[in-house]
Amino acid sequence: MQRVFDHIAFRPVVNLSHPTLANLSFTLYAVLGVNEKTQILTTFLWLRLYWHHEFLVWEPEDCGGVTRISLPVQDLWMPDIIVYEFVDDDVSQHCPYVYVNHTGHIRYDRMLRLVSACNLEIFSFPFDVQNCTLTFGSYMHTVRDVRLSPALSFEEMSVNSKQYLETSGEWELVNLYGQASVLKFGIDEWDIITFWVVIKRRPMLYVVNLLIPSSFLMLIDILSFYLPPHSVDRASFKMTLILGYTVFLLIMNDLLPSTANGTPLIGIYFSVCLALMVISLLETVIITNVLHQNSMKYREVPSWVRVVILKYIARMICYKRPDETAQPSASMASGQEHKAARPDPVCPSWVVAPGTPVHAPVSHTTSNNGAVAACQVPSVPELRQICLHLSDLRAHLLSQQKEDVLLEQWCHVGYILDILLFRIYLIIISCYAMVIVCMWCIWIKQ
Repeated sequence: MQRVFDHIAFRPVVNLSHPTLANLSFTLYAVLGVNEKTQILTTFLWLRLYWHHEFLVWEPEDCGGVTRISLPVQDLWMPDIIVYEFVDDDVSQHCPYVYVNHTGHIRYDRMLRLVSACNLEIFSFPFDVQNCTLTFGSYMHTVRDVRLSPALSFEEMSVNSKQYLETSGEWELVNLYGQASVLKFGIDEWDIITFWVVIKRRPMLYVVNLLIPSSFLMLIDILSFYLPPHSVDRASFKMTLILGYTVFLLIMNDLLPSTANGTPLIGIYFSVCLALMVISLLETVIITNVLHQNSMKYREVPSWVRVVILKYIARMICYKRPDETAQPSASMASGQEHKAARPDPVCPSWVVAPGTPVHAPVSHTTSNNGAVAACQVPSVPELRQICLHLSDLRAHLLSQQKEDVLLEQWCHVGYILDILLFRIYLIIISCYAMVIVCMWCIWIKQ
């Protein structure tokens, strides 16, 4: 065989016009990793290559019945079959020998750690399905020199790959199919075999570490609306919640894929959730401002607010004031009795100092609103002082009563707005969650 070894540089055919037939098959043994940022797929293949050597033919009877031998691969010509998507140095372990049959058919087995470029679609992450191509073909020899065809059917390759796939990590093999075709570049044509490797991500890790904690934080944000805004600082609670959600996103940022082509849907989901929390905080700020209108010199509720909010919006959301359940006749009767029992003048005529006649002249002057403006008791200075103090006390009580009424009205306005905005917030979150779930379900079925 030394003469064959000496002609290793020549294609082993008797007639150079006849192309060399080569057959190829592989088994996907492991999916080592997917790098979304660099768009690289790393796999481990068992590659098997067949071709025909027309000068390595013998009769088994003349050679003691030997039908197959092994020879060093560096001493024989072999087709230069490469993977067009290969983007890294070949660090795989090479097999130093090939099997040669007495008919001249050679089989070459090798393990191939393949780092290939792949156009990854990460929009549906973590429920994404990737379809990567592996194109096998000759680098230098055209169809006139080397003809390439699959050694097994594509269905058999897919079944073998699913059977021998050892990795049970993040990715699982869905399907493996291919097509033999001719690649034309200029006036030359090359035989190629294109394989499509369909892999699917196992999303449980990301569901447990990303989606469920985010859903819990959003649920807490929704339940925070049940905190009474007038007695609890709801804004501080929501700000703490937003801060916690931001820290959660910073911690989980390494788990999210990042590419320059687009943003995954889960990234949009987190951004919208954060935006909804900010909107919830703004709603709390608005309600707090409404509830504290009494600190702005006790401004009265505008008439349009009474009509729009206290009448129409309250009726629309089925809001009832607590005092509406009481019987109005009983409250009016108790108010009249209380008014009749209470002496109207602030400076009554029976308030006299010791030693003063009961028929001392006492005069009062009342303003339009019924409050006593002045009390004149010329003969008794002590009574005049008491009358002035009682007048100030009455004015303070009337002012406090007015403040309480205004505060109650603004509280009802704030509660109505709080219930309305909370229901709108619930509708927005429900619609958003339904859209996200439907989009992910559609991509899972594809």
